[in-house]
Amino acid sequence: MASKRQLQTAEVIKRHFGSVLLSEGSYIYGDAFVTVTQVIITPDISEAKIYLSIYNTSNKEAVLANVRRSVSILKKSLSHRIRNHVRRIPSLSFYNDDTLDEMEKVDALFNKLRRNNLMGEEE
Repeated sequence: MASKRQLQTAEVIKRHFGSVLLSEGSYIYGDAFVTVTQVIITPDISEAKIYLSIYNTSNKEAVLANVRRSVSILKKSLSHRIRNHVRRIPSLSFYNDDTLDEMEKVDALFNKLRRNNLMGEEE
């Protein structure tokens, strides 16, 4: 269970990192649409695991690689925004959050099953 401080720090990072991606992101990864879905903070507030949802691109791993290469620029921009909210800026690591992609696949399967059931009933 995360502490209150961890949850507060994670929320501050999530909110402000979304703004950082909005302002700096197009220079880093182009036209892809990247959003922050979740931030998990270690108990000692030394590392932030940032989960990103990536759309409008065929190669999500390339976008994630570009974000990882630009971590110093992104961290600097984030630190300017949150320096009054946290004592220490945690190190950042990025992960692809493919939860929405999986939900779309499951939804497509359910739609296919519904269509097959409707066709079977009409026969």
